[in-house]
Amino acid sequence: MVKLTAELIEQAAQYTNAVRDRELDLRGYKIPVIENLGATLDQFDAIDFSDNEIRKLDGFPLLRRLKTLLMNNNRICRIGENLEQALPSLTELVLTNNNIAELVSRINLNKLTFCERQEAEKMFKGKRGAQLAKDIARRTKTFNPGAGLPTDKKKAGPSPGDVEAIKTAIANATTLAEVERLKGLLQAGQIPGRERKSGPSEDAEEEMDEDPVPNGS
Repeated sequence: MVKLTAELIEQAAQYTNAVRDRELDLRGYKIPVIENLGATLDQFDAIDFSDNEIRKLDGFPLLRRLKTLLMNNNRICRIGENLEQALPSLTELVLTNNNIAELVSRINLNKLTFCERQEAEKMFKGKRGAQLAKDIARRTKTFNPGAGLPTDKKKAGPSPGDVEAIKTAIANATTLAEVERLKGLLQAGQIPGRERKSGPSEDAEEEMDEDPVPNGS
């Protein structure tokens, strides 16, 4: 494991990412603890801590500029208190593949600013707000397992006679073209063997074979 020191921060890659944010790349150093981030001098919009060994999300100094924090593929099982005070501009926090399954109930997802609360109250106030709430509720449907599921009727399988016809047709196939033709019939829902009935052309050929050949005399 590598300790996160001021020297490491200075040596780490720094670049402008795809969304034109200044990013510090601390990915894959196996860092166990977040510390010494004051050495960044609050010059970054994003910090990538992916693929490390961090267990607790804390240790941040006041970083007013930081708005994106990538913490995926760590071992985070605890989140420090007052994180929003140390990172007031944080809008994106990626915690994919961490040990936080039991931590969801502890995370307060309802912290809104006073201005956001006022804007929400204004939006849903009066008749127009009530109608908007109804429209949202109508579009947002809750899925109940086992309720309202479409029940498709069970399709009847081929009869024993159909199975025998299929086996016979496959056994008698001698060319690749014949196999492809049987495949097309099966996909079309037809049973090979039933469609092979003598047609007018075959009857005509048989009659021609039976007629005697006229003499030239």
